Amino acid sequence: MLADLGRLQDAAAAVVLGAAVVDDVLGLIILAVVTGVAQTGGVSAGSIALLSGKALAFLLVALLLGRRLAPVLIGWIGRLQARGTLIVYSLVFAMTMAALADRIGLATIIGAFAAGLILATTERRAHIEERVKPVADLLVPVFFVTIGMKVEPALLNPFGEQAQLGIALLLTAVAIVSKLATGLAVYQKAVRRWPVGVGMVPRGEVGLIFAGAGLAAGVIDEGLYSALVVAVMLTTFVAPPWLKVLYGAK
Repeated sequence: MLADLGRLQDAAAAVVLGAAVVDDVLGLIILAVVTGVAQTGGVSAGSIALLSGKALAFLLVALLLGRRLAPVLIGWIGRLQARGTLIVYSLVFAMTMAALADRIGLATIIGAFAAGLILATTERRAHIEERVKPVADLLVPVFFVTIGMKVEPALLNPFGEQAQLGIALLLTAVAIVSKLATGLAVYQKAVRRWPVGVGMVPRGEVGLIFAGAGLAAGVIDEGLYSALVVAVMLTTFVAPPWLKVLYGAK
C-alpha cells in the first residue's frame, strides 16, 4: 500500500515496515508455540519456553550465518551463465530452510521467512525480487483459493448457532483500535502518528498463513478459522482508502 502511494521513503513508512517485521517474527514464535502445544497435547511453562527459544534461536542463527554465507553463495551463482539460475537457487534455498525448520519441529513458514530475510541482505536482492514475481503471480492465486475453500460460509450466518461473523467483527474492531492506539505512542516529531497506526491495521497474507497453519494443526476449528479470514479481509480493505485520505492522494 505504501509503495502504491509512493510513500516508502516517508518516516512513518519506515516505522510501519520495521514494526511489521517485528510483528511477523513474534507471530512466528507464537505460532511455533501454539502448534507445538497442540501436537504434544499439554501446556507447561517449560514447553512454551523451549519452543519459543527454539524458534528464536533458529531465526537468529539463520540470520547470523546467512549474512556471512549468502553473499558468497550469490556471488558464485552469479558467475553461472545458465538462464534462471538465480531464481532457481533462491527457491531451493527457501525450500531448504523451510524443510530444516520442519525437521527441528517448527512451522515451515519460519524457515521460509528466515530465507527471505537472508536473501534481502544480498546485493542481488532486487534481481531476486524481480525474478520471483512471475512465480508469485502463479502461486499466490492458488494460495488464496486454498484459503477460501476452507472457509465455511454457513458458520458466518449471524442467525446461526455459532454466529462466527460477530467474532470476526469483534476481532476486526480490536485490530483497528489497538493499532491506532499504538500509532499514537510514536514520539518522534518527524513521524506522523495516524499513518503509522493505520498502516499497521492490515493483517495480510501472514495472518492467513497463521490461520491456515492453526487449522491444519488442530489449534482452531473451522468456525474460528472462518472468522479469522474475514477479519484479515476487512482489515486489509479498510486501510488503503484510509491511508489515501491521510496522505491526500487522489
